[in-house]
Amino acid sequence: MNLTKETRKEIFKEFGKSEFDTGSVEGQVALFTHRIKHLTEHLKANRKDFATERSLVLLVGRRRKLLSYLMKKDIVRYREIIKKLGLRK
Repeated sequence: MNLTKETRKEIFKEFGKSEFDTGSVEGQVALFTHRIKHLTEHLKANRKDFATERSLVLLVGRRRKLLSYLMKKDIVRYREIIKKLGLRK
């Protein structure tokens, strides 16, 4: 997987409060989105990789739970992260 320490810091810096703010909902959703995109590309080339498919489904579920939590807590932050990541069309 192409997720290095620098990539993680960059994601958390852009979407979290700082590069060390790994617990914020926005940072976690952005990290999950990055991993989901990577796994989706992998599955396009390897259609029979069912272990990766299962992990992709689990990641999508985790991201959905975090987004629903954020929507209940603060709708403005929810709309902002959706817009930044380009999730709901």
